[in-house]
Amino acid sequence: MRVVLAEDSVLLREGLTSLLAAEDVDVVAAVDTGPALLGAVARLAPDLALVDVRMPPTFTDEGIRAAVVIRSEHPGTAVMVLSQYVEEKYAGDLLSSSSRGVGYLLKDRVSDVGQFVDDLRRVAAGGTAVDPEVVGQLLARARRDDPLARLTPRETEVLRHMAQGRSNKAIAAGLVVTEKAVEKHVSNIFAKLDLPADGDDHRRVLAVLRHLDGASR
Repeated sequence: MRVVLAEDSVLLREGLTSLLAAEDVDVVAAVDTGPALLGAVARLAPDLALVDVRMPPTFTDEGIRAAVVIRSEHPGTAVMVLSQYVEEKYAGDLLSSSSRGVGYLLKDRVSDVGQFVDDLRRVAAGGTAVDPEVVGQLLARARRDDPLARLTPRETEVLRHMAQGRSNKAIAAGLVVTEKAVEKHVSNIFAKLDLPADGDDHRRVLAVLRHLDGASR
């Protein structure tokens, strides 16, 4: 297995290189920046890129942004992110771009060298290896980002009735509440779904479409 390693810490970069060499893994390049990583992958076409998230010059997300580019431009190279952090936005992009040849592990949770190397080989062979903590954070982000998750149970119930084409009066009768209460729920639904104030009829249609789209996932 031929690996390009991207890690800005000299000690960790050298340590990983030695560890992998002891496991018969050929580290064909060890670099410390995102551009250097992309250059090495383009030049050497490794089986796998082992990438840290935060690298120079800003130490924010250079590594994982480079990983996303690799998955797009060099699909024959698998990617394993090894980081202290879950960079949610780009991690989601990376893991959703393909179900093959991708992994994301957290440094502090790697406790078995043999298992780590097995994970690298599995990803290089087209499999996946994702830390459960990464999965948990991405699912939590998805819930936060879903406008439908902002609705209360009663608002969700009102929206279901709206999806059935019922008027506010019919919804009020069905839920045994006042029509004024339904109007308030509907107004809250429009606000929480970030629907523009272009007329209630138009917003009702948009709200129902959001509901149907969420139900189909």
